[in-house]
Amino acid sequence: MASIFTKIVNGEIPCHKIAENDKFLAFLDVFPLVYGHVLVIPKTEIDYIFDIADADLAEMMVFSKSVAKAIKAAVPCKRIGVAVIGLEVPHAHIHLVPMNSVGDINFTQPKLKPSSEELSLMAEKICAEL
Repeated sequence: MASIFTKIVNGEIPCHKIAENDKFLAFLDVFPLVYGHVLVIPKTEIDYIFDIADADLAEMMVFSKSVAKAIKAAVPCKRIGVAVIGLEVPHAHIHLVPMNSVGDINFTQPKLKPSSEELSLMAEKICAEL
């Protein structure tokens, strides 16, 4: 069965897209830790990030870097944190999280529940920086 991320790639589930190329997709997390939290995924469904071919993993990180720079330009923060947890969805993904303190990337904290309008505005801000 296809993962929720594969359904997003296939257009079966909408997302607030930030960036895309032939191999990767970046979109806003709908239950973010902080505003501007973005997920980067390979379009090919691969469960574990370290099962991605070396060249593709390197490309994924370079793709993530460009997205992280746009997030940092759009969202007031000290850094963009990077996390790979890999337990919640069986599809490799990288979390890019705007941070002002280490607590901003604490995955045990309650998630935000932004409206679709708030997510659209955030996506526009980040996309404008790409």
